[in-house]
Amino acid sequence: MALDQEQNRQRMKQLTRKPGNDHCADCGAPDPVWASYTLGIFVCQSCSGLHRNIAQISKVKSVLLDPWRPSEVEFMDSVGNDAARAKYEQQVPAFYCRPSPKDCTLLREQWIRAKYERKEFIYVEKQEPYTAGYREGFLWKRGRDNGQYLSRKFILSEREGVLKYFNKNDAREPKAIIKFDNVNSCFQPAKIGTAHGLQITYLKDNSTRNIFVYHEDGKEMVDWFNAIRAARFHYLQGAFPVASISDLLPKLTRNFTKEGYMEKTGPKHTEGFKKRWFTMDDRRLMYFKDPLDAYARGEVFIGSKDNNYTLIPDLPLGVQGNHWQFGITIVTPERMFLLVCETKKDKKDWMDAIQMVMDRPMQPHEYAVEANFKHKP
Repeated sequence: MALDQEQNRQRMKQLTRKPGNDHCADCGAPDPVWASYTLGIFVCQSCSGLHRNIAQISKVKSVLLDPWRPSEVEFMDSVGNDAARAKYEQQVPAFYCRPSPKDCTLLREQWIRAKYERKEFIYVEKQEPYTAGYREGFLWKRGRDNGQYLSRKFILSEREGVLKYFNKNDAREPKAIIKFDNVNSCFQPAKIGTAHGLQITYLKDNSTRNIFVYHEDGKEMVDWFNAIRAARFHYLQGAFPVASISDLLPKLTRNFTKEGYMEKTGPKHTEGFKKRWFTMDDRRLMYFKDPLDAYARGEVFIGSKDNNYTLIPDLPLGVQGNHWQFGITIVTPERMFLLVCETKKDKKDWMDAIQMVMDRPMQPHEYAVEANFKHKP
């Protein structure tokens, strides 16, 4: 019996090396060592935990540690990740967010539920919440000034080309109108403090405005997220009719390149260093007094090294931070920005993120962004 068990395990290990099975069926993480023996797929440890939430559909075991019956091994061999994808991902909309291993639990869980529990990509009519081009509902929105979360009515209309919200249910005029040309959304569970927290950003008078929202129902929140992605997709298809789908997909929504605390000083470099929350969003380096502020205290445009933008791994001679000592200087054509990080690792991570942007040649539209950029000291 022990010999049979060992043979079964070895066969399972061999199956994980087959093309398609060598990455998680759901998030794409390499070398999955768990398997759903009811769906016939190989998944990573993280996604295996989410499969346990749909135990009526998916039952998981460890490839290496759990006993395997010959019939289960045969089933795993007859299905596998590629065949399961062909069945459960027949009609995934191009704009739908397929989560990566780095994405938050909510996105990965709802992707798994959408595929196997609700079968949204087999039955197209189940996709209406995010494909209809119109959506309205209530989300908990963080107040700009008091930080309280209050229920607000949101409407997304592809016909009007906007996402808008209302401060009162019977209000005739929206509190804010957000056009699809510059809206972004990304899940921020740790920052917002709820697993379903979504950050929506848009440009208002060329400055970034943040809105923080959530909904108790995870499906509802992910449906809103994918509805925004759908609206962006259709807007960009109209704006750039010759662009390929693969060119448009990275532009639908984006996670921030990097966020965290640094200290900064003012333009004269004589003021004390103040602790600020920094967000790197593409070529915008923004700083806030608090991570959940609606508006940035200031924004720095990070251009290309070919356009006189430079990164120096230290502060100018004679300048010292108040508490932290790992300095960075960003040189732009207009001025120098002096920043200080708390640890050596923070400094390296920030320098890598900023340098990556500087190493990228500027696109034609980015010159227009640079020209219109209003830096607030």
